[in-house]
Amino acid sequence: MAKDTAQDDVFLRDLWYFGIVGDEIKPGQMIQQERLGELILFGRTHEGEAFAMTDICPHRAILLSGGEMVRGETGTEVQCPYHGWRFKPDGQCAFIPSLTEDQTKAMEIDKIRAKTYRVHESYGIVWIWFGYDHDAEPCLPPPTLDIPEDSKVRIFDECDFHCDMDAAVISLMDPAHIPYIHNQSWWRTPKTMHEKQKTFGPIERGFSMLPHKPSSNSFIYKLFGNDITTEIQLELPGLRPEYMKAGDKHVTTVTIVTPVTADKTIISIIIYWNHFAVNFVPKFLIRRAIRIFMGQDSAAVDSQAIGLSYDPPQMFIHDSDIPAKWYLALRRGWEKHRRDGVEFKNPLKEPKTLRWRS
Repeated sequence: MAKDTAQDDVFLRDLWYFGIVGDEIKPGQMIQQERLGELILFGRTHEGEAFAMTDICPHRAILLSGGEMVRGETGTEVQCPYHGWRFKPDGQCAFIPSLTEDQTKAMEIDKIRAKTYRVHESYGIVWIWFGYDHDAEPCLPPPTLDIPEDSKVRIFDECDFHCDMDAAVISLMDPAHIPYIHNQSWWRTPKTMHEKQKTFGPIERGFSMLPHKPSSNSFIYKLFGNDITTEIQLELPGLRPEYMKAGDKHVTTVTIVTPVTADKTIISIIIYWNHFAVNFVPKFLIRRAIRIFMGQDSAAVDSQAIGLSYDPPQMFIHDSDIPAKWYLALRRGWEKHRRDGVEFKNPLKEPKTLRWRS
């Protein structure tokens, strides 16, 4: 259960968050990322195991990412660039070069620790756990996707959103903005708008737009044939997989919203596929489309953030804004559940059909 210090925490915790794509770090390498207002050093031991610790040395607060990973007496060790202190992947101090032998014994350096984080690697992603109580064991298993766990990341890209996490999640879920923010002749325009009807169902800590035929005004989907179905899910904290399936073939786009600070968010796009049709599309074109879409969304939420800074009221209408209301209710419910012990209840109890024009 959460500590009292969580009362003023702006981040949703006791959840697994996106850390990095595993291919970003090779054995013996490390990289700094900021997640939930904390500087994280992601590394991979020389044996290939991913780990995460604070990027701040407990000695004099220099960034450990400026150092290097070395092979020490205990195996892989992170060496601080300032005074050469070394830390094991579990955070335990292994070596302080300035100490004499008798000083080393007297100081008990094995009791000095750098803060570490629990991680899990699956689907080519290194997930990181953030709990209300940092020392408590995770209360949830790592995220699962409806694809093989060893699926290869085919394309990865990301974009900064200068807004809080909630605004970023709601923007990505909003179906009514697509013909306007993403107004492209090769995708959708206001002239292609028509009435839509989608059925949503509850999933654990979220909801799903249940499998359906893609929109007739989404010409890109036509590349995959007439037997394709699409399912879009949203699960806390900000995991949004979209599964496009045609028989035993799939194209899975996983969009992940990760808070960096209270007013900065990273949107990560990861694509997996085993569908032969995608192999004929040049990857640079797919990346170009991703960056166009993310850039358009980023510009929209950056503009919205300016408006929200004046603390205006907001309106949520039926039916296109209902998923946003579900997300906000899920967020409040999970926070009360983990912080105050209130039973968590999904706001979507049973399948519900929503209608809108897009």
